[in-house]
Amino acid sequence: MPVSEVNSVTKEGAELGRFLFYDPLLSSDSSISCASCHIQKYAFSGGPVSFSKGIAEFETVRNTLPLFNLAWNKSMFWDGRVKTIEDQVSIPIIDHKEMHGDWNVILERLNKSERYDSLFMSAFGSTEKDSLMVIKAIAQFERTLISANSRFDSVLRREAVFTKEEFEGFEIVNDQTRGNCLHCHTTDANALGTTGLLSNNGFQKANRKEDYSDIGAGARNGDSSLYGWFKIPSLRNLAFTAPYMHNGSLTSIDEVLKFYQSGIQYAYNIDSKLLLGSHHSGVNITDDELLKIEAFLNTLNDFDFIQNPKFSNPFPTKKGN
Repeated sequence: MPVSEVNSVTKEGAELGRFLFYDPLLSSDSSISCASCHIQKYAFSGGPVSFSKGIAEFETVRNTLPLFNLAWNKSMFWDGRVKTIEDQVSIPIIDHKEMHGDWNVILERLNKSERYDSLFMSAFGSTEKDSLMVIKAIAQFERTLISANSRFDSVLRREAVFTKEEFEGFEIVNDQTRGNCLHCHTTDANALGTTGLLSNNGFQKANRKEDYSDIGAGARNGDSSLYGWFKIPSLRNLAFTAPYMHNGSLTSIDEVLKFYQSGIQYAYNIDSKLLLGSHHSGVNITDDELLKIEAFLNTLNDFDFIQNPKFSNPFPTKKGN
């Protein structure tokens, strides 16, 4: 696992981070926590809703991405606006439509807690607290959210074998003349299920930049070539993370696969990888092959991950999970 040079993971730091991740005191009115939008049983995604709700019922503008295997991510958020987990952690805490936290208030609350005195002492060797410590601890916890025990992983470890349908689905996904998924969703020599890069997958028709309803990564610097470009999510844990796409508009894996089969839209800046092996408005796969792909994708679901007590809510009576 890639290790942060400025925030190495320790057992004590990750445990502090777990408490903070599930504690609503980080929000302005102590009503929501990080776990309110990133729910373990949904692979730390937002669950069945297209948009999570923050303070005062404000809805997020994009579907909540799941949290797992983040240490290997090249950027965070749908638009890839930040490069580190620490930067990702800090943004929703103070965002006025998410947690709307105030660091002075948060630290005052933490300083009143004997529990946190003990946890901070174990993690950082001091009962003194600051915002950087909070961010580092949550980031450490998030780095421990590793999903690596799906049936697919068992096959890689030679503890299990694919069924015929699953193996044929795996072949189609990695065949450039058929599924052609491997350029964005790596499942051959790389088990992460994503390159971690950004892509414009032709989800919205766009003859010009003004046609985009969400400009995605283009918002970072106004570069129109990046309009409609979003982070490529992992194929792991799809059974738990519906709905799909940045706007949460596709409700099932079947809908996603049919989009890639025949629903790709023309865009002036579509990712060129979408043109490889494609035909007309989609990739060259049959309905029968879609079923085989779905069978393979279901081998990527990690049931141990969504039930792991090391990642669970340490406050069973508090709002969060």
